Amino acid sequence: MTSERPEIRASDAERERVAERLREAVAEGRLDMEEFDERLEAALKARTHGELAPLVRDLPAPGTTTDVARAPETDGSDYAARTGRSQATSRGAFAFWGGFGRKGTWTVGRAFTAVVLQAGGEIDLREARFEDRDVVIRCFTVMGGVQVVVPPDMDVEVRGFGLMGGFAETGEAEGPVSPASPRVIVTGFALMGGVGVERKLRGADKRRLKEERKRARLEKKAHREELD
Repeated sequence: MTSERPEIRASDAERERVAERLREAVAEGRLDMEEFDERLEAALKARTHGELAPLVRDLPAPGTTTDVARAPETDGSDYAARTGRSQATSRGAFAFWGGFGRKGTWTVGRAFTAVVLQAGGEIDLREARFEDRDVVIRCFTVMGGVQVVVPPDMDVEVRGFGLMGGFAETGEAEGPVSPASPRVIVTGFALMGGVGVERKLRGADKRRLKEERKRARLEKKAHREELD
């Protein structure tokens, strides 16, 4: 007589590790958003190891790459090394009747999820570093809003959907996309709220333009004095 071995129960930490694998997969383009949503929901509801394992069975182990994806220009670890930081300092934010802010020098995870309920949030990428070349920022708003601020030369694609709300991009890209720019996708869902992507100059660029305008005024003034 044989007895079946009981299924090992999954811990919260194990569910979160699987969820993180899924976030990395969607950021790398291995999963589309529909697959990601289905698997993430299943991971959060999973009670045993047997329910978790199939969700990541067809995904590569963390930190590895396949032969077909070994080109230097798409190597995430190489990008992290060139940008000076490999460990994300933030992978998400939540606000309810309040707000959140991510700005200054911080490192964006491969997948960043922002959720606001009757609240607001700001995600400023102008001085940020990035864990990988491909980054997905998912924004979910209910009667609230999220403002994503990017520099003019960043490669950004807006894909979100709004119901009695919307996703909007303001400001024009100045010149070609920077070769050092990550590829950022802003997506998600806005209900009676909105997500805005705005292009603004970096602080250093603002100071440079201010100095150039001041120099031009001084040169113009000096020229007039010479004529007098």
